[in-house]
Amino acid sequence: MKNTIITALGVAFISTSLLHADNLPITAEEQKALTPDQVLTNLMEGNERYVAGEIAAPNIKDRIKAAAGGQFPQAVILSCLDSRVPVEDIFDQGIGDIFVGRVAGNVENVDQLGSMEFAAAAAAGVKLVVVLGHEACGAVKGACDHVKLGNLTELLAKIQPAVDSVKGYDESERNSKNTEFVNKVIEANVKMTVADIRERSKVLADMEKEGKIKIVGALYSLQDGSVTLLEE
Repeated sequence: MKNTIITALGVAFISTSLLHADNLPITAEEQKALTPDQVLTNLMEGNERYVAGEIAAPNIKDRIKAAAGGQFPQAVILSCLDSRVPVEDIFDQGIGDIFVGRVAGNVENVDQLGSMEFAAAAAAGVKLVVVLGHEACGAVKGACDHVKLGNLTELLAKIQPAVDSVKGYDESERNSKNTEFVNKVIEANVKMTVADIRERSKVLADMEKEGKIKIVGALYSLQDGSVTLLEE
């Protein structure tokens, strides 16, 4: 997995966390001035603080009050349902900073796509879409084992193409007990979701082509809390 990831962005940027000494959400004007690369850098800098245990003071009461009059988030993140993946904390973001959509296996559906289009085009003006997978994903493991259970069956079917795309393993090795295989499926699933977003949402795809947003995939480590961006 490590040979297909990048950890350095190389983008010069003053973190938006410095825009407000009192750590309040950014304004509409500040959001409008941001580029997708700047937002991505801001999130990755926030993750570095999270890993180091140096996250900003949440300033919850003032943030609630400041955000009540409107929201101007920087990004929308599609994450797995997993309780060990606290998305806002991972990127050191607070009330009003990011949208978060969650579903087991971080797969897209029409509701998630519509929510992303709302976040980017219809109302909120976000500059970045992130598909965030994570190691030891239970939904991916379930897909690897061909689990059938009520509505979960249909959800896991969305991950099956990622399972099928990973080659080089005997049938006896293609299950949740094989950590290496599972890791490759997790990565493939994130990449396929990114590709599906572009294919299924002309709104988002066109915005990305115009440079208004960026769509990226990333993986979260349960071991150390770090986020790693995936190459396409």
